[in-house]
Amino acid sequence: MRIYADKLTEHLSRQLQNVYLLFGNEPLLLQESREAIQHIAKEQGFDEKHRFSIDNSLDWNQVADCCQALSLFSSRQIIELELPESGVNAAIAKELLALSSLLHSDILLILVGSKLTKAQENAKWFKALSAQGDWVSCLTPDIQRLPQFVQARCRKLGLKPDPEALQMLAQWHEGNLFALAQSLEKLVLLYPDGQLTLVRLEEALSRHNHFTTFHWIDALLIGKANRAQRILRQLEAEGVETVILLRSIQKEFSLLLRMHQQSKLMKMAQVFEKNRIWQSKRPFYNAALQRLSVAKIHRLLILLTQIELTAKTQYEHSPWPQLIQLSLEVCKPEHEIPFSTAFHN
Repeated sequence: MRIYADKLTEHLSRQLQNVYLLFGNEPLLLQESREAIQHIAKEQGFDEKHRFSIDNSLDWNQVADCCQALSLFSSRQIIELELPESGVNAAIAKELLALSSLLHSDILLILVGSKLTKAQENAKWFKALSAQGDWVSCLTPDIQRLPQFVQARCRKLGLKPDPEALQMLAQWHEGNLFALAQSLEKLVLLYPDGQLTLVRLEEALSRHNHFTTFHWIDALLIGKANRAQRILRQLEAEGVETVILLRSIQKEFSLLLRMHQQSKLMKMAQVFEKNRIWQSKRPFYNAALQRLSVAKIHRLLILLTQIELTAKTQYEHSPWPQLIQLSLEVCKPEHEIPFSTAFHN
């Protein structure tokens, strides 16, 4: 069964499975999920824990021995396996499939990995292991789901944010859930009554949101101009190299042009599959393709080249104002905003 990390505690209170597959890109959720499983397992007699990092030097016989070297006097054991960042290759897949046949009621397996791919989800090893337990999704909540995520954590701690405070908590901690957890613990101590308002938050907290280039790209694709500008301002304040941003958006423009061309020959679902676009990202690209014509993308590429020339040759001029203008023009439908002549010297 697939469950979300924020629902794991509820599931654990009903039943402890023999296998937990923790996959995602959010360190806080991965850590909390591990701790929650281990806490319940210890209460049920799983007193020994063996942790292995999977790499070329791992002796899989040691893992198998943990499953087989049990007697009437042995305690129940937790085996924790951490997958490499590069994912599961054929050799690892073979060992995991073999391991699935060795598991029994006195072994609890926790497998930890980064974001799960569609190929992994359909692999024999994954199906064999997931059939014996739960797959826990530990992905970072997106901006639409983040307020709901923050609300749930507040509820657990007895905090009662009003709508404005909830929105501010989400905005200030986007991309930094460790800081969110610390901030909520601080608020519990500062305000025993649990009531959270904008005034109280501003008095108690500073901003902890951490944006990346990927956040900016997503905002551009979906056409959220204000959000794109806010992200850019923070990236500038953090000293992010403009060349990184330019290369990233150039790659997206090239992808959009290719998808426009492919859409003439095949259905959009096939276009997404061909370009390996994640299901969760398809609404972003749909929005961009509907808003940005081929002609407009070509004009945006020209502006992009001009910004790159500024960044690499005109050191006395900051390219950030041009990047902000480019963001605005990417986000607006073509008929709403004329292309600025501010780029032309």
